[in-house]
Amino acid sequence: MLAGVAARDYVIPALLQPGDLVAVVAPSSPFPQDQLWRGMAWLRTRYRLKMSAGALTRDAYLAGSDARRAAELAAAMVDDEVKAIIVARGGYGAMRVLDEAPWDALARRPKWLVGFSDVTALHAMAWAAGVCSVHGPNVTGLGRDASPVVRAAWLACVEGSGPRAWLGLRVLRGGVASGPIVGGNLSLLHAMAAAGRLVLPHGAVLALEDVTEAPYRVDRMLTSLLLAGVLQRASAIVFGGFDRCSAGPDGRTVEEVLAERTVDLGIPVLAGAPFGHGSHNEAFVLGATARVEGDSVVL
Repeated sequence: MLAGVAARDYVIPALLQPGDLVAVVAPSSPFPQDQLWRGMAWLRTRYRLKMSAGALTRDAYLAGSDARRAAELAAAMVDDEVKAIIVARGGYGAMRVLDEAPWDALARRPKWLVGFSDVTALHAMAWAAGVCSVHGPNVTGLGRDASPVVRAAWLACVEGSGPRAWLGLRVLRGGVASGPIVGGNLSLLHAMAAAGRLVLPHGAVLALEDVTEAPYRVDRMLTSLLLAGVLQRASAIVFGGFDRCSAGPDGRTVEEVLAERTVDLGIPVLAGAPFGHGSHNEAFVLGATARVEGDSVVL
């Protein structure tokens, strides 16, 4: 397993400017088209958009065949005019096309890769290639239901702004730490570790979120990462939303699981950060330096 590498500096892609060309891709599951059009309508007020008609295809739980999805992603990655790649929706399927994507080309000509959930698999490959990416709403999450705060955080990541912070988080274990912030969806990181594709930099601030997972399943995934020595490489852990992860008949809550499975690591652990599958999903730059202190994370 490629579980860890030395801390490194990550390349920040060129910041987006109004009028830049942005590619919308669908490497995972199909999506409600009305949500896509709403998100694209907002993006179109600022950027030029490029999307293939194939992105609208469906093959059961996938947005078309592996070959179609892989070719679409690869084409966007090597197109020098495209300044950012924004994923239409998560779901499932990104891991099926990892080996067909030209990660060496992304390393040579970095550009923003934006999305979350199933997109975590692509983010993990990007930071393994030494390139920053954006964990934030997919296109379908940027429509009229997205709040001004969520949209502002998204723009701040791809267009650049000063430091910002998540304040007033729940402290599960106190302390001070700093390092490159990486992570995303716990289920996807667990799957990437099982595939031997999870490269976690030593001293990373690890951000984790998930949705519709029973507490015992969250326990199993965290325990697997502990047994693999992955969590031990983090300098701090920041939990975002664990939405609809309700307790079963035994009454054990996911909050109790998160605390119990990480307390013995001896590192700062915070919970309640504003990212994940809930309606308030603030974007942040993976690979950027984060400082954890008290109940706050400065990005």
